[in-house]
Amino acid sequence: MTSRRHNGEGSIFPYRNGYAAYVWVTKPDGTRDRKYVYGKDRETVHDKWLKLHQQAKQGPIATTAMTVGKFVVYWLREIVEPNLSPGTYVTYEGACRNYIVPGLGGKRLDRLANTDVQTWLNHTRRTCQCCAQGKDARRPTVKQRCCALGNCCQDLPSDTTVRGLRRIIRAMITCAIDAGLVSQNVAKKTRLPKARRPKRTTWTSAQARQFLEYVRVEDERFYAAYVLLLVLGLRKGEILGLTWDQIDLDSGELVPNFQVQRVGKQLLRREVKTETSEQPLPLPGICVVALRRHRDGLVAAGKPVEPDDLLFTTVTGMPVEPRNFNRYWDRAVWGAGVVRITVRAARATCATLLKALNVHPRIAQRILRHAQVSITMEIYTDVIDDDTRDALGKLGDLLE
Repeated sequence: MTSRRHNGEGSIFPYRNGYAAYVWVTKPDGTRDRKYVYGKDRETVHDKWLKLHQQAKQGPIATTAMTVGKFVVYWLREIVEPNLSPGTYVTYEGACRNYIVPGLGGKRLDRLANTDVQTWLNHTRRTCQCCAQGKDARRPTVKQRCCALGNCCQDLPSDTTVRGLRRIIRAMITCAIDAGLVSQNVAKKTRLPKARRPKRTTWTSAQARQFLEYVRVEDERFYAAYVLLLVLGLRKGEILGLTWDQIDLDSGELVPNFQVQRVGKQLLRREVKTETSEQPLPLPGICVVALRRHRDGLVAAGKPVEPDDLLFTTVTGMPVEPRNFNRYWDRAVWGAGVVRITVRAARATCATLLKALNVHPRIAQRILRHAQVSITMEIYTDVIDDDTRDALGKLGDLLE
């Protein structure tokens, strides 16, 4: 007795120089359509037909081929931009435009192989991006100085950039899997050289004290900002996004809800990235005194302090540009005569100062936002001389 095919099973039939088969599948948009497979002999097509049946049972399947370039457009517009932060979108869009689409955009998404991604990553690491992206060629003729003149500047991407590209294409293909366009993430199987953690220069407690004592006199406008940076380890954007209603000087608490961030041509004040970053932070005495001094200075200058006013603004009352804050910091570091470190590296000095101020490890854990106190204790072991400890501990009182 012959068994009949059930509705939706499709069929195998001669096609050109071989065979073809189709199966009725559900597309990502919810509609039904035929999906075809091809081969030179019936056995090969039969195996593909069975595999397609299995995939159709597991979820939606696209019936038309989509290139990596076309999927990138969809992914950025429908997934990244509405759901992730503006800064993340700008980063992803730039990586796709400058690296992923030129290297992989023409390949079919469902045929993208591990070897394709691995070769692309290796090629990117070895390619001068000034040549590949036409950076020098886009300059006016009189300002061209390297690649456009035939003198390659060897502007190779850093290891951090290449790892970021792999992370982005992994995220993109994961989204394609969720949409039923591919079955596996080929980018997960790629290999890159082991990254070496760069050594970051930080200040000792004595250097931090020297810097704070200098800016207390010479740069009073941002003194409180530098105290929050060094003692609380706040991020640059969080400091520039602080308003007075986020600070309770009487109870000694601060809640960093917002941040100022440069996104393309816009300067945005938006919520911080994670809920953990919004946890109330205890204010050590030096922070309370510095903030009160800052507030009194504004009032004395004829600038009324309202709850929703930013703590730190330009002379015209506008939010401070994050890059300009870096310049103010570099200028103050040079004036204080201490080893130059970046604003980001200054956050790493926070644990040293908390130890010098005799802050309890549990409170330091809250300030540093560590999940476990053992992590705090690993970096909370700087040896500090008594003079430095006493000077830092009394610095808040000296401000008065």
